[in-house]
Amino acid sequence: MSAITVLTLIPNAGDRLERCLRSVEWADDVFCIVDPNTSDGSDEVARRYSDHVVVHEYRNKADQCNWALPQIDTEWTLVLDADEWVSEGLARRIQEIIATPGGPDGYRIKRLSYFFGRLIRHCGWDRDYNVRLFRTQKGRYRVQRVHATIDVDGPMGRIDEVMCHDDKRNFEEYFRTFQRFTTWSAQDLYDRGKRAGLAALVFRPPLRFFKMYVLRQGFRDGLHGAVLCGLAAFSVFTKYAKLWNIDRLARGGVEGVPED
Repeated sequence: MSAITVLTLIPNAGDRLERCLRSVEWADDVFCIVDPNTSDGSDEVARRYSDHVVVHEYRNKADQCNWALPQIDTEWTLVLDADEWVSEGLARRIQEIIATPGGPDGYRIKRLSYFFGRLIRHCGWDRDYNVRLFRTQKGRYRVQRVHATIDVDGPMGRIDEVMCHDDKRNFEEYFRTFQRFTTWSAQDLYDRGKRAGLAALVFRPPLRFFKMYVLRQGFRDGLHGAVLCGLAAFSVFTKYAKLWNIDRLARGGVEGVPED
């Protein structure tokens, strides 16, 4: 059987991390990279489950994982966030895959997410597949600040057994990441040559809400669905407002100073 390493980035993960690491105790190695700003004892939790724990300055997920991947010597890598865990069915499926010669070089895995404590079954979240399992030498993260994506040099497969995601539990958690992610997303767009006009600010947010709430049937998730779709629309507006501001400052605007 080929060997597999689980790569996990460790922020302040609270009570989520133990469930994450416990779900992959079957792996050959669990490589935990601790953010040096971690202060809630998550690093100690990591050391209870792994002998392979290092501290490395965090800039963004893509940079952190690309720094780690050349240090992994197993054939396979599974990337798992600290607020995610592997179901028993997924664990069995992964072990079957790595025990079978040949096959695809990477796999998209179905992810089910909880929001404010409720499993979201619609809003488009039910179609959430992420590239997380791949042959180590074949995968590398695309250089971007947010929504990091793994590019795999080879054929891809799909796994329908699920990984689970305990996403934001309250507004405090949501807005702690909201500010950072909308800023990073705006900067990624600017670096790709995108600019924000009036149409983006006026039409993109309601279109996001309509797509998630109506087309992806977010209304079937009740008030949780309505709140999720509304926050998603607000996130889109904020991202494009920040993109507008980045461009304004780059063209000579001054932060906080009244303009004629």
